[in-house]
Amino acid sequence: MNAEIYQHFRKEEASTIDALAEQLATADSEYRPVLTDFLDPRQTYIAHVLIGSQDAVIGHSFGGYPHAERRRVVFAPSYLEPQPEDYAIALLTIKYPQKFAELHHSDILGTLANLGLERGVFGDIITDGSTWQFATTQPMSDWLKTNVTKIGRISVRLEDTPLTYAVHPLSEWEPLITTVASMRLDAIVSHVFSMSRTRAKALIEAGKVRVNFATESRPDMELAAHDMVSVRGFGRIRLHHLLGTTKKERQRVNFDVLHK
Repeated sequence: MNAEIYQHFRKEEASTIDALAEQLATADSEYRPVLTDFLDPRQTYIAHVLIGSQDAVIGHSFGGYPHAERRRVVFAPSYLEPQPEDYAIALLTIKYPQKFAELHHSDILGTLANLGLERGVFGDIITDGSTWQFATTQPMSDWLKTNVTKIGRISVRLEDTPLTYAVHPLSEWEPLITTVASMRLDAIVSHVFSMSRTRAKALIEAGKVRVNFATESRPDMELAAHDMVSVRGFGRIRLHHLLGTTKKERQRVNFDVLHK
C-alpha cells in the first residue's frame, strides 16, 4: 500500500486503514471476495478510498436494507457482483409486549454493548414506530437469540426475519447546508445545536460527545467528510461533504441533523 495514503486520514485511523488494506490485498492476491465487519460511514468511506487506489478489486457495501448507515463491505474481483446473501447479514426482530412496554434505541444499543461484543458485529437498529429490528452477522444470530432475553426490564424474544421484511425506518433527519468558520468539533457542535462555543467545549470535555461511535474529548478535533457526531441530550450530526470555501474563507458543509 502506498504510504502516502496515511496523510489523508487521522493518525488514530491508521489501524482501520491497515485492517481494511489487508483485506483488500487478500481479495486481490487470492482472487476471491473478502467480507468486512459492519463499518460506520467514516470507515466505509476509508474502504472506498483504498479501493480507488487500484483497479483489480471493487468494493460493494450493504447493511441489510436500503440506505443503511452501518454496512458490511465486500472486496471482490471486478468480475464478481455480490448478492445479498454474500454479506452474511441476519435481521432480528425484537418481540416484546407492545401494549405494556416501550423500547428506545438507546436501551437496545446499551443492551447489545453490555454483552461485551465487538461493535463490528452489529448493524443498524431500526423502527417504524412500533416494530424494532437490528442487523447482525449471521454467525452471531443464534447466540443473540439465546442470550438476549431482556432489554432493560422488558422481557423480549429475538426472532429471525428475512431481509425483505425489514421495516421502513422512520427518518427524522433534517438536511442542512450551511457555512462554518471552522471544522473543529466544538465549532460544529456549537453551530448546529445553537449553543455557545464554551458550552460545546464543556460537553466534549465531559465525555458527552462521540465521533464515529467513540467518545471524543478533544474540542479541537478536526472533522472530515462522513464523520458521525453524537451529542448526548441534543442529537446527532451526519457530515456528508465539504462543499468548498466562500469568499470570506468560510467552509460550506452538507450535514444531516437529528435532534433529540
